[in-house]
Amino acid sequence: MQDCVFCKIVGGQIPAAALVETDEVISFLDIAPVNPGHCLVVPKRHVQSLLDLNENELVSCILTAQKLARSVMKATGCPGLNLLQNNDRCAGQLVPHAHFHVIPRSPGDGFSFGWRQGRYAEGEMDRLRQKILQAL
Repeated sequence: MQDCVFCKIVGGQIPAAALVETDEVISFLDIAPVNPGHCLVVPKRHVQSLLDLNENELVSCILTAQKLARSVMKATGCPGLNLLQNNDRCAGQLVPHAHFHVIPRSPGDGFSFGWRQGRYAEGEMDRLRQKILQAL
């Protein structure tokens, strides 16, 4: 896609601190990291979301993320990490090209998801489960 920053990185039009590259994906350090070592895994083909990845791209993204996770943890000395993948602006996706964040984490690093936990009303969980099963 012509205006996509990740497509421009894939095409070599924008420089990036590349880490791993395969036929399917490229990974590089995020220019606005949550923590040092925060990197992205991006499919080379322009697709907007996780739902648009083909099976080979998805496998390549996940395997690359796993490989990077091990390396980033070792390089940074962090004891933990987040693997994050957002779909659509309402979920925090700022670049409309599917990508995975590998974010090294340490105690007290100041990063938080602000996770809120809800509850299902009586019978709501089973009704939703049935709808999801039907959609499968």
